[in-house]
Amino acid sequence: MSKYDQLWRYIANNENGDFALTFEQIGEIAGVPLDHSFLRYKKELLDYGFEVEKISLKNQVVKFIKIDEQ
Repeated sequence: MSKYDQLWRYIANNENGDFALTFEQIGEIAGVPLDHSFLRYKKELLDYGFEVEKISLKNQVVKFIKIDEQ
């Protein structure tokens, strides 16, 4: 169990495919602020059918993409 489990479940339940969340939204959903450890934890997202496409520090946005199931 990681500190981002709530966020991963939220993302897995998204049925719209690719989308973006602000750093603030991620903090609210996860219950913890987004920090540098996110880079280490983001690989867990693969288990939920998504991956991080881009992290924009300038815009404070993370873009998530749905992994095609083959």
